Amino acid sequence: MSLRIAFAAGTGILLGAQAAHAQSKVGTTTAQFLGIEPSARTAGMGNAGAALNQGIESVYFNPGAIGVLRQPAFTFTHAFWFADISYDYVAGALPLHKWGTMFGSLTSLSSGDIDVRTVEQPLGTGERYSVSETAIGLGYGLRLSDRFNAGVQVNYVRERIWHTTEDLWTFSLGTVYRINESGLTLGSTLANIGTSGHYEGRDLAIQYDPDPDNFGNNSALPAFQWTDDFTVPLYFTVGLSYPWRVNEQSRFLFVADAMHPNDNSERVNFGAEWTYRDLLALRAGWQTLFQDESELGPTFGAGLKNNFGLSDHEFRLDYGWADHDRLEETHRISLVIEL
Repeated sequence: MSLRIAFAAGTGILLGAQAAHAQSKVGTTTAQFLGIEPSARTAGMGNAGAALNQGIESVYFNPGAIGVLRQPAFTFTHAFWFADISYDYVAGALPLHKWGTMFGSLTSLSSGDIDVRTVEQPLGTGERYSVSETAIGLGYGLRLSDRFNAGVQVNYVRERIWHTTEDLWTFSLGTVYRINESGLTLGSTLANIGTSGHYEGRDLAIQYDPDPDNFGNNSALPAFQWTDDFTVPLYFTVGLSYPWRVNEQSRFLFVADAMHPNDNSERVNFGAEWTYRDLLALRAGWQTLFQDESELGPTFGAGLKNNFGLSDHEFRLDYGWADHDRLEETHRISLVIEL
């Protein structure tokens, strides 16, 4: 029965990614930084993490992984993004024993200072502005059985462009189900269900002439412009993971995700991780397979794990590299601490 379930799920992943080629809506959603995957480990495996049921870094891909966590854990990620953009992610989990597990995260993206340029002053006006995006998340997960876990996460999101801001709320929910004793796992998640948002701030202030044909009226009334409402990027993802132990010192982990976003075509991410003696890990994968006009492709990564003589603690340092075709490649470095 479990083999039939796995076969059906795997078939659904492969067929679902190719089923429909709807018109792409790239650029129609806001808060795009929510789609930047923070885990260097998973980035090395093609950013396929919906069915990972191990480690705090799995929570971004599936809140259902919160329920799997059984000890306090923290993770810190820094990503070197395009054009010197800085991306940072911090998260922590606190198990409440039979009451489940609490989870919190902070995501920050910053452009740094940028010169203000105009048509009249193309070399700069002397002013500088910046773009920043922040998300504060709070999640909760629960183990409903020895095989089934579920979780939910709520995010407060703020985007700022100079003196103009946008505020949003989103929430994500997910489940993780271990199909059989060998570790074959099925995960599903619906991420970033949220409100629409628009920008407000003094940068949208203008002077307005309600009747430009009348030369005797007040032609400089103070007014504000407003922007359209934009939705957040919504993702529905189904994934599979399968561990395969070669011997006592070597094992593999295979992962695959099929994703349906609301602002792009369907795509598949997949990857693998080879671990030696639970100390060294090497990873490779491919992201956005089958996506129309994809700019992404191969990924690679590596990781080191050690407890430094502390039997109850574990430290892991991970690195992930991802190709971005005509843009620069990106690099992620993550530190995971399990207490």
